[in-house]
Amino acid sequence: MVTVTTLYVLVNVAYYTMMTEDELLISDAVAVTFASKVLPRMASLVPLLVALSCLGAMNGGIFAVPRMLFVAAREGQWPALFSMIHIRRKTPMPAVLLLSPLMIIMLARGEIYQLINFASFSRWLFIAVVTLGLLVHRYRFPDHPRAFKVPLAVPVIFTVVCFFIVGLSLYSDPWNTGCSFAVTLTGIPVYYLTIKHSYVPTRWRKAFNYCSKQLQILLEVVQQEVQTY
Repeated sequence: MVTVTTLYVLVNVAYYTMMTEDELLISDAVAVTFASKVLPRMASLVPLLVALSCLGAMNGGIFAVPRMLFVAAREGQWPALFSMIHIRRKTPMPAVLLLSPLMIIMLARGEIYQLINFASFSRWLFIAVVTLGLLVHRYRFPDHPRAFKVPLAVPVIFTVVCFFIVGLSLYSDPWNTGCSFAVTLTGIPVYYLTIKHSYVPTRWRKAFNYCSKQLQILLEVVQQEVQTY
């Protein structure tokens, strides 16, 4: 992680060393513009390298995001179907497959920068809230046993930076970030109506349970606890 962080910082230093402020602002792809000035023969490889970097990031997201849904379902905060794993592959297949229609819906918005602002706002907002919650927890329970501890300045600085990114997103693109925030807030009534107080009509609940059972058979998935015995 130290090596990757150092390399990223050095790359940004190189951008600002070889390019003017105006060139950075008008460039559609800073890395390509930089390579065209410094290594003209290598400029055509930059899009390929960027694509490989995006592929690696996407691969990490495919591993991480479904498992968050998996844990939420296991804790009763999401339908039980998403807490199931495949009987042979041992992967949370329902949670993984849920990403496909969500990605298609988000890609249907069209403009890439709007999509980035739309998705990154909620992501950094939740990261900021989580780290703030960790600080509150550390203050309220100072003697609680922990697997590891870091200097207090590290999470404080990280939380401040996260909230700064959230505020900057609201300032630079209030429409898309506002829509993202509104979509995020819709989860509150859904949680209280379906999880906290269970105000779901019996007919709807039976229909949902029937669909979940059929999907469980189709996908060949079972609860994780069943696999451990």
